[in-house]
Order: sequence, then C-alpha cells, then structure tokens
Amino acid sequence: MLNLFNRTKFKIVSPTEGKLKSVTSVIDEVFASKALGDGFAIEPKQGVVYSPIVGVVSMIFPTLHAIGLKANNGAEILIHVGIDTVKLNGKGFKTFVREGQKIKIGDKLLEFDIEEIKDKVPSTDVIVIFTSGEICELVNGDIQVDAGQANIVNIVK
Repeated sequence: MLNLFNRTKFKIVSPTEGKLKSVTSVIDEVFASKALGDGFAIEPKQGVVYSPIVGVVSMIFPTLHAIGLKANNGAEILIHVGIDTVKLNGKGFKTFVREGQKIKIGDKLLEFDIEEIKDKVPSTDVIVIFTSGEICELVNGDIQVDAGQANIVNIVK
C-alpha cells in the first residue's frame, strides 16, 4: 500500500489545449462525484493528448479512449477522453504508445477526431483523474490552457 503522505510531489501539465475546468463539472456522475478520484477536465480545442507526467504507460483500454499512467513517484493517473466514447469501439481514436512504455512530459499519447466523434457522444472532455488518491485544486479556476502548460493544478494531498 502506498503512503500518500510520504510521496514526493510531482509535476503535472495540461495534456491538451482547451478550457480547464473542475472534474465536478463533467456531465458524467461517476467522474463529477469523484468516485474514481479527484482530478480535472479540459474541454479540448484539438484532438491530441500528450503525456502530462514523467512515468510509464500502465494500461490502454482496448477501445483506445482511455490510458492509465503511473508517475515516477507512484501516483496513478487515468486520462479518459469523452463521455460514452467506449461505445465507439475505438473509431476515431489512435494511440502512439504501448503498455509498459516509459513516457516524458509532452510525449504524444493519443489522437482523436473531434469532428467525427462530437455528434456521437455527450462530451469530448479530456478528463484527468488521480486514481491513487491525490487531491488537487485548480490554480486559476476555469481558464484556457495550452498543451504542456504547467501550474494548472496544485496537488494538495
């Protein structure tokens, strides 16, 4: 079992360009209620997701809409693209990494065709969840962010 209080802080940046918002504003109750963990979401302007951390790819969903990452300090992160995108069975998604691959900030993880999927799903939000228990808060509230932008969230626990 990991001890969150002994874990070193780690750097996390925006995985895509768009409007940063609280995970509680996501239109899916599982994410909004923080049932899977705390996090944040970005309403994307582009269909590219980059690594927000230094670590390793721990899992890729078969439908390519979600990727699990493990930071070098042990923190676990889920990046989930869209709501109900699992129903697309990978259509409109392409990955650029494999499970077990080491990653650094800015490595391209996946692409998705916003135009192809936006009318088929309720949301194209890129959702970042800390599944290992970290708690975060937005530094400047709901703002426009660039891919790779630092200081968007503080890890408070």
